[in-house]
Amino acid sequence: MNLTENKMTTDSNLDDSMPDERPGTPAPVKPKPARRSKAKAPGNPVPVQEPTAPRAAAVGHATASKSDIVVNKLRAAKGATIETLMTATGWQAHSVRGFLSGTVRKKLGLPLENEIGKDGQRRYRLAK
Repeated sequence: MNLTENKMTTDSNLDDSMPDERPGTPAPVKPKPARRSKAKAPGNPVPVQEPTAPRAAAVGHATASKSDIVVNKLRAAKGATIETLMTATGWQAHSVRGFLSGTVRKKLGLPLENEIGKDGQRRYRLAK
């Protein structure tokens, strides 16, 4: 048998107009049309709700936030260690340090002091 007489089917012999029906090939997906929002009537402004008090304060069960807990501990005469603040908030050490630097010093603008005590522990406190 001669190689030119071999009638093997190749990709060039397939008709290009036929859809690709190979097994395992996903079917083409049609894009979904974009949703249109309903136009607002020009004469009907959206009512603005007044901010309400937090639910805990309305019920009478005022709970302190973690930020409040940290600031209160820093106001103590002795101040607070990283470990104390970690226990009080459940945060990791890097989160406590980030809070002290970013929130207490920069956002709240409070004068934060730190010193190493006789026990070797670094204590943070708010300056008076």
